[in-house]
Formats: sequence, structure tokens, C-alpha cells
Amino acid sequence: MAMSQSANLVEKAMGHGDNAVTEQNMTNPARDRTKYGDPTENMKALAWMGKNDVQIIECPKPKILEDRDVILKVTGSTICGSDLHLYHGAVVELQKGDILGHEFCGKIDSMGSGVKGLEVGQRVVASFQIACGECMYCKKKLSSQCERTNSNTIENAMYGGRTAGMFGYSHFTGGFAGGQAEYVRVPFGDVNLLKLPDDVPDEKGLYLSDVLATSWNCVVDTGVKEGDVVAIWGAGPIGEMCAEMSFTNGASRVIMIDGGNGAWRLDFCKEKMPKLELINYTDLPRGTSVTSRLKEMEHGGPDVALECVAGEYAKGWAHRFELMIGAETDTSEIVNEMITSVKSYGRCGITGVYVGFTNHFNIGSLMERGIRLIGNGQAPVHLYWEKLLQMIREGKTDPYKMLTHRCKVEEMDEVYKIFNERGDKMQKIFVQTRFSDPPAPGSPALKTYKS
Repeated sequence: MAMSQSANLVEKAMGHGDNAVTEQNMTNPARDRTKYGDPTENMKALAWMGKNDVQIIECPKPKILEDRDVILKVTGSTICGSDLHLYHGAVVELQKGDILGHEFCGKIDSMGSGVKGLEVGQRVVASFQIACGECMYCKKKLSSQCERTNSNTIENAMYGGRTAGMFGYSHFTGGFAGGQAEYVRVPFGDVNLLKLPDDVPDEKGLYLSDVLATSWNCVVDTGVKEGDVVAIWGAGPIGEMCAEMSFTNGASRVIMIDGGNGAWRLDFCKEKMPKLELINYTDLPRGTSVTSRLKEMEHGGPDVALECVAGEYAKGWAHRFELMIGAETDTSEIVNEMITSVKSYGRCGITGVYVGFTNHFNIGSLMERGIRLIGNGQAPVHLYWEKLLQMIREGKTDPYKMLTHRCKVEEMDEVYKIFNERGDKMQKIFVQTRFSDPPAPGSPALKTYKS
């Protein structure tokens, strides 16, 4: 937390870059209602208030600021595993009152005069990243690396470049209000919104915003191919969909690893995919590691390893201590397990969020055994979402496999606590607002968490 607040002060002192062509640091219209908020209407939203503290607030509805803005009535949002990094305060440059949420869909409420190809009332899903549509990366549909929507100076200094702006993901990624709310402003709306057809309900279309594109990117970017044996760290929604998509791309075997209070997710995933093989690391006998068990299961280890967890979850005391005192921002434990587990010349893809620096990285194994370590990057949603939409329509991928719960936006503060504890067997949730349609056939019924 101290690091996050220090980063805010440093960014303020250094100032932003001059590359962004859309408004920065508008994480809550209440920060300046005259400039950012509708003068006549309020909304409910989920805001970050401090480490492990999110609250439902009432704030102004956002208004159009630029001629390609779209104001969306949110009809569906969700909680992503990467939202928990914000919840825990692991991502820098959060500020009290920031509205969270980077996965959402809705109906167009209003739009600026420069928006083309969209109409008021249309159902759309938003990409979690904000792309301009015109820069070097956007022309290649590598939308997550847009050069013109995030002017954060610290990110540029740390990474040697900036990601695109992202909804609801701190000032480190531009400072944009998120979609865990009743309304949201979408810059460059005609670039960052995809129309949803009538045969794809919100409960499926919503997940084009992140989880489906992120999972597909992890699998194809790491190069899963026919006959590969694939090991996946993490049995959450991303890991689950990576398993499905690995099989789709021809993997002969998929082995999933998880444990602790998330171990129930292994059985959940296997129910959906009976071919899946499992390792519960908390049940391994003394002296048996994840690496040694994988090499028992497959001669030489898997061909491919996919990281679908994140860097803030330490397993051993040394990394817990180093994270606590700020000696590193991310643990290398899972990445090291992947490197030592795969066959020589194997491929390791990192999709879980890593934000900074790590210690004790096994660079020796990486070099000596020719391991390919691939940072999958923030998934370029625009590169994939039309293909993935068609896969949903054709039944080649089914978001209902991971969808377990439905709640009201007014109860998200309580739901965050449950999701963080991996409680109530909550894998993926659909969050409704007063603008949502009734639950689609086959989707979960509404569950109440406040009396």
C-alpha cells in the first residue's frame, strides 16, 4: 500500500507523457461533477477504498467528454481474478474512490457526434483495453498495446513502453472508471465495442471482454499444437478455458495444477472436461514436488506450461517475506516450477498478472535447457473477439462451463469477499444491474448475499 501511494506522488511530480489522445485520470465522475458527471442523474458503482476494502457508492452518471465517447447502460459485469490484485492493493497507483471493473457489456445510452456504425439501444460488449484504432499497434489489432490511450510515466519507465489504457485498473493504466457500475463511459466507442447478435445472450457475450480472449491468447501465443501435453497452473476461469481451448487446438493431454482453498476448482473443471488430469499440490506427499509429479506423469515433462495464476501468491516463506517488505513485487515460484517441469526446449506462457520485479528466477534452467519463456501480454481482444463470438454461436466454446453465480451490482462488496476466499464454489459470476434482462435459459439464477 505504501508503494502504491508513493507511486501516486511520484507520478504527480513527474507528470504524464503527452501521447494520450483521450481524457486521463477520470476514475470516478464524482471527482469533478461539473467536468465529468451528468448534472441530473446518479448511479451505483463499486469503488476501491483501500486494501481489501471495496464499497458500493452513489456517484454521478458519466457524461460524454469527447466526440467518439459512448455512454453505456451496463447490463452485465463480473469479477475477474485480476481484480483481486487491485483488491489486495498489489497494483500501484490506486486511489480511494476509483471505480473498478474491466469486463462489461450493455446497451448504448448515448454517444458523441463522431461515433460511427453504432446506434442508441444496441447491445454491445466492451474490450477491457481502450484502443484508439489508428496507431501502429491498433492497425495490427494488437489493441492491448495502443500507444495513444495511456500516458502514465511510471509504467513507461518500468516497462520500456506503455500498455493501452484499461477500464477500472488504476491510474497505472490511464485512470479510467470501470464497468462494475450502472453506467460507464467508453472512449473511442466505435473501436472498443462489439455488437452482440440476438442469439448470444449477455451471459455469454460478456466474457468476450476479457476471459475468452485472454484464454485463447494464452493458448495460441504459447503455441499449443496437435499432440502437445499441456500443464496449466491455476484452475480458475482462465485456467479452465485454457484447458478447453488447448483440447480444441489438438492437445493430447491437459494436466491442471491447483491447491489450497482453491482445490475444489480442480474437481469442478474435471466435471466439465472428463479428459482433464489433475494435481492438487497440497496433497502431494513429502518430498514430491509439482515438477517431479509432472515428470512421473509424462516422460521429460509436458511440452507446454501455461501460467494462469499471477505473481502475488507466494507459496514459501522466503517469497512471502520479500513481498511483505517490498523486496519484490512478484514471486518467481510458479514460473520456476514451469521452467523446471517442461521438456527441454519446452514452451512456457505467462498470462497471470505480474506487475514488476521478482527474485530467485531460475535463469540457468531457462538458458541451459533452451526453455522458451513467453510473456503472453495483456490479450489483444480486438485480434480475437470476432472469431470467438463466432465460436460461441457455433457451440465451439461455451462460457456457461465456467459461469456459476449471478448477483446484483448492489451486493458486489460482499461478493468480492467471497470470491477472494474462493468461497461458495464461485468460479465465475454474472453481475446484473437494473438495466439487465431476465436470466437467459441455462444461466444461473439470481442469488442474494445481503438480507
